[in-house]
Amino acid sequence: MLMENSTLQNFVSSVKLSRCGISYAVVAIMGPQSSGKSTLLNHLFYTNFREMDAFRGRNQTTKGIWIANAVGIEPLTIVMDLEGTDGRERGEDDTTFEKQSALFALAVADVVLLNMWCHDIGREQAANKPLLKTVFQVMMRLFSPRKTTLLFVIRDKTKTPLEYLEPILREDIQKIWDAVRKPQAHKDTQLSEFFNVEVTALPSYEEKEEQFKDQVAQLRQLFFHSISPGGLAGDRRGVVPASGFSYSVQQIWKVIKENKDLDLPAHKVMVATVRCEEIANEKFSSLIINEDWLALEHEVQEDAVRNFGRRLSSILDNFLSEYDAESVFFEENVRSSKRQQFISKALQLVRPAFISQLGHLRVKSLQTFKTQLEQLLHRGEAFAASVRTCSESCITAFDKGCSDAAIRHANWDASKVRDKLRRDIEAHVSSVRNDKLSELKATYEKQITAALAEPVESLFEVGGSETWASIRKLLKRETDVAISCFCPALSGFELDQDAFDRMMQNLKDYGRSVVEKIAREEAGKVLMRMKDRFNTVFSHDSDSVPRLWTGKEDIKSITLEARSESLKLLSIAAAIRLDEKPDRIESILFSRLLEGKISLSSRNSDIADSCDPLASISWEEVSPENTLLTPVQCLSLWRQFMAETEYTISQAISAQEAYRQSNNWLPPAWAIVAMIILGFNEFMLLLRNPLYLFILFVVYLFGKALWIQMDIPGEFRNGILAGLISISSRFLPTVMDLLRRLAAEGQGNPASGTSRTSQHVSSQSFRSQVNSPNPISSSVPSSSVSSNISTENDFEYTSPQLTHRRVTQVEQE
Repeated sequence: MLMENSTLQNFVSSVKLSRCGISYAVVAIMGPQSSGKSTLLNHLFYTNFREMDAFRGRNQTTKGIWIANAVGIEPLTIVMDLEGTDGRERGEDDTTFEKQSALFALAVADVVLLNMWCHDIGREQAANKPLLKTVFQVMMRLFSPRKTTLLFVIRDKTKTPLEYLEPILREDIQKIWDAVRKPQAHKDTQLSEFFNVEVTALPSYEEKEEQFKDQVAQLRQLFFHSISPGGLAGDRRGVVPASGFSYSVQQIWKVIKENKDLDLPAHKVMVATVRCEEIANEKFSSLIINEDWLALEHEVQEDAVRNFGRRLSSILDNFLSEYDAESVFFEENVRSSKRQQFISKALQLVRPAFISQLGHLRVKSLQTFKTQLEQLLHRGEAFAASVRTCSESCITAFDKGCSDAAIRHANWDASKVRDKLRRDIEAHVSSVRNDKLSELKATYEKQITAALAEPVESLFEVGGSETWASIRKLLKRETDVAISCFCPALSGFELDQDAFDRMMQNLKDYGRSVVEKIAREEAGKVLMRMKDRFNTVFSHDSDSVPRLWTGKEDIKSITLEARSESLKLLSIAAAIRLDEKPDRIESILFSRLLEGKISLSSRNSDIADSCDPLASISWEEVSPENTLLTPVQCLSLWRQFMAETEYTISQAISAQEAYRQSNNWLPPAWAIVAMIILGFNEFMLLLRNPLYLFILFVVYLFGKALWIQMDIPGEFRNGILAGLISISSRFLPTVMDLLRRLAAEGQGNPASGTSRTSQHVSSQSFRSQVNSPNPISSSVPSSSVSSNISTENDFEYTSPQLTHRRVTQVEQE
């Protein structure tokens, strides 16, 4: 035994306790006799306490207080096995040692394991409530406060979850503490200043040995480093150094032995407590397997049950009547207490069925609400009025069902389920409202999109000086039209003013976003628009007639005008101007990109800054969200535009030059004077010899015929090299053709000549169509060119159109 001096000294020496300082812990266990305390300690701390032999009957195994060292646990842990309480060996009257040992354990140990059966929870005697009450009172009178951990180990845990058992146990402990008469020094002391209460549960060792061992192994982990901050040992105030442990415990035991005031509850109360609890447990077990209850439970799992409350109340009344008949002769207070406990357990059993009944009622009511609301909305009723009508009807039906499900023995409140039903209804209403509002909003957004998309695109394509003003007017007009129709549609929803205004504003913002989206798309296509505008202005006059590059046009001024019109498109697409805020984008672009050559009033600006305004990533007057093209991007686009339009300008200049060359066959004046002076002798020779003059005239006629027949100006229109190659390939066939025709005319065959003439005209017309002119100079009609060529006979050069008309006249004649 522990209290024998020699035994205690041997133990302290064997475990070398004196070397530990204050790094050790003490664990004690107490509880009813034969409740498996020694078995639990042996598995928990690998000790060798004597265990009960079940085959020899239930009797006292541990006598007195035994001590051992926990194996493999740090820090060093001392384990004390106390004699069990309620043992028949000591008898009912000799319980002093039980009280003394329990008080000793609470005074010495850091952790006290309270071993108790699961079915003993709630019992007065079996749960050691009177013993704890006496120990609390005496401990406060004998010792200063120190925190001890009370670890209640619930043995042979049943199906009842630990979370249901633990609150009951904690409540009982708190009641014991509150009922204890406290000395003046500890009158206001809380239980938490003396004890840390922990609860755990273990399965049956005999029936579930493997599971028992596994859970004990998990519990063992709590005792490692138990004295660390936050460990299981709790408060370490007033801990005795290890070297004085032996003397300290002997003095504590001496003080406890001298106290004779401890007492136990009356035997009559204990018997009533045990017997009434047995009767209540029997009735509860019968209720669990009762056929009527099982049938009702099965029905309520499937669907809502009619007369649920009346049927369940009848079942409970039968079992309560049986309990009252069997426990009528026991102590009134105990009997009433156990009866109330039985009712509580029975209600806890049937409450899930009651909750299921309410759940079915809630689901049915919600489904009815959904169906009725859909029918009313389908008939065209106002949304808010339909919701009110359906809600009132469904809540009334649910309240009636709750009244039918109520039982007499419990005042269960269905308000939470009703609130859940209301929340479900509100959630469904919110979902349907959002869907309807979304459909309505989508309809009018589609209307605004259809009204704005094409007109805005057309305004950007035209690109006039009032483009943004026109867009603003169009946006305001179409938005007002949509809102005027949207307001009456929203009235049926009875939205609050904030939500109503928000919907209106969202519709306005959507119209604005449509314009902004189109503006951003147009900004991405501005280079293409600028080139199209340049080509249109450059290639057509003010009457939209294609220009003829005859050499009289001022290409420089036309180019400047075309670039100015293109630059207007760039300034329009540079920023979004829906807020009517003035800006200087156009003036900056014209002044910097056209080098001040455009005389507009808005362009006579005071841009005289030392830095280039186009060398920036933002416009001064325009916010970043309204900027479509930054100054740097505008400059880059303009450079690309200039590079891509230079070819068109150069082609127009080339066409002018080609036109001048094709209409100027006379040599220069100095060449004519030189020819007259240098050819005077030859001219006199021709006058003196008419034969030379005749030969020269014949050569002129032959050369003129070749000129017309071969279309020399037309051949050189495609280039000098191409013209030389074409003339060289056609020269000999043309000469032979002319000689054959002269021979035929000399033989007097005019018909053949006429036929050949018509064939020549047709052939010449086909060649004029095949030999297409230069792409730039094609804008000059061939009729205007041919009109400047003098003709002498029927073989003059004509354009394809004139040739076609002449052939048609010949056929008609």
